[in-house]
Amino acid sequence: MAEIANGTDDGPPDEGGLLPLGKKPDSWAVWEADCWMSPKPFDGTTVRMPGQRFPLEEEWQWEYDYYDTRHSTLLHHTYQHGSVLLGSDRSGEYWTLVVTGPQRGRVWWLRDGCAAPYASSPSDQSEGDFLRWVRDWHVGQGWWRAE
Repeated sequence: MAEIANGTDDGPPDEGGLLPLGKKPDSWAVWEADCWMSPKPFDGTTVRMPGQRFPLEEEWQWEYDYYDTRHSTLLHHTYQHGSVLLGSDRSGEYWTLVVTGPQRGRVWWLRDGCAAPYASSPSDQSEGDFLRWVRDWHVGQGWWRAE
C-alpha cells in the first residue's frame, strides 16, 4: 500500500476508492448484513485489531453454518482481526488486506454470507496478492464484476 498510495480516488469502488490506512468505508458503521447469522450483531464501531491473527485460511460460507456462539466468534474475528480495509464495492462487500497469519499479503473479499480470498479468476485461488488485486481493481476488471 505504501508504494501505491495511502488512499486514492482512482479505481471503481463506490465508496471513495482505495482507503487510507486505518480508515473504514462509510457504510461499515451502519451496515446490517442480511446473512450475518450471529447471535451477537455486527458492530461497525468496534475498534479493528489488525495485529490479531486473521482466522481464515480458505473460503468460508457461514450462511450454511449453525447460528451458534462458536461460529459467531469466528465471524466477528474474520471482520475485525488481522487485516486492513482497502475499500468497498457496495455496502456489505468489503476488500481487506490480511496482515497477520498464514494468509498475510493476500486480499480477501468479505460479503453477506461468505469470505473468500481474491483470485484473478474463479479457478486461480493461488494468486490473491495485493499487487494483482490493485491492478485488477484499478481498471475495474475481475471475476467478481459482471461482464
